[in-house]
Amino acid sequence: MSKKILILSASVGAGHTRAADALEKAFRTIDPSSEVKNIDVLNLTNPLFRRLYGKAYIDMVNTMPEVLGWMYDSLDKPWENERRRLALDRLNTQPLISMLRREKPDLAVCTHFLPSEIISWLTAKGKANFPQAIVVTDFDAHAMWLCRNYAMYFVALEETRVHLEKTGIDPGKIRVTGIPIDPVFAEHRDRREMRRALGLDPDRMTIMVSAGGFGVGKIEPLLRALSELRTPSQVVAICGRNEELKVRLAAYANAELKSERVQFYPIGFTTEMDRYMSATDVIVGKPGGLTMSEALAKGLIFCVVNPIPGQEERNSDHLLEEGCGIRCNNLSALAYKIDRLAGDPERFAAMRENALRLARPNSAIEIASALV
Repeated sequence: MSKKILILSASVGAGHTRAADALEKAFRTIDPSSEVKNIDVLNLTNPLFRRLYGKAYIDMVNTMPEVLGWMYDSLDKPWENERRRLALDRLNTQPLISMLRREKPDLAVCTHFLPSEIISWLTAKGKANFPQAIVVTDFDAHAMWLCRNYAMYFVALEETRVHLEKTGIDPGKIRVTGIPIDPVFAEHRDRREMRRALGLDPDRMTIMVSAGGFGVGKIEPLLRALSELRTPSQVVAICGRNEELKVRLAAYANAELKSERVQFYPIGFTTEMDRYMSATDVIVGKPGGLTMSEALAKGLIFCVVNPIPGQEERNSDHLLEEGCGIRCNNLSALAYKIDRLAGDPERFAAMRENALRLARPNSAIEIASALV
């Protein structure tokens, strides 16, 4: 008998929806007979709430990251703000509540905490009788991920499992799987061959600059810093859905960054991140949970620059602790730090091995298999 599975995400940044896409692909691979629906729950909220939840987040990343960090830390108090937040979310998510009661799925899988707390409340009120699995999409689990009614939590690290257990989550309902990424990231691709296929120089050190899936952050100063590299390099700047940023960076690279040592390739939204990462040695930028998990799966060394205060700073702590990343707090020293790393082949190889050791490339398949 086929099952109805709802995968519920929220387009706040790109990571939650990318995790949902990876899970959808995994479910369809493992159990083709199931009916799988992948839903962005922000489309089932009122317009003002949707704007505040989505666009306001991106605006804060770009203009007030320190405020975002303060909010993250202030709200990270297990169970303290539960009722107040639930009252606000219930008020603004009536279309979501109606959809859940209408669909009556066999299983809901949440890659964002907004739908998980609504389902938990519906379950407590006897208005929903289907199980939900909660997939935490950062390496740490913020207090907002906590809810009362759940069938399973899936987390990135053993440390995160211990933390959830200490907050009162049933240890028998927590599994360490990694963050779900597209199963294609588990496929091995030769680095030099990928560079040729993508029109890159096969012999140059390749650096990816990640601006996040929505192309946020100030990238021009970062590219200017990379133009000072002494190691012959090529920089692939992934601009996400921000087409204006891609055009701007292309013009900037042609006019301001001409260099024989360093070549620049701005890339817009792409569905071939696995190919670009397969061609890459070092990734520079913001360690969002999904980007970081994809990079680890490809054995990339992460150079953390300007992480979003809060979740990305915590993600970067894990990279540094596990020996598969470096952090640059001053852009003026960025080229020096990467040149130094490139000039130490033993350290470079060890960090790449550390990244592969921490990686969980089959996470989506593992989660879907457990739930099916």
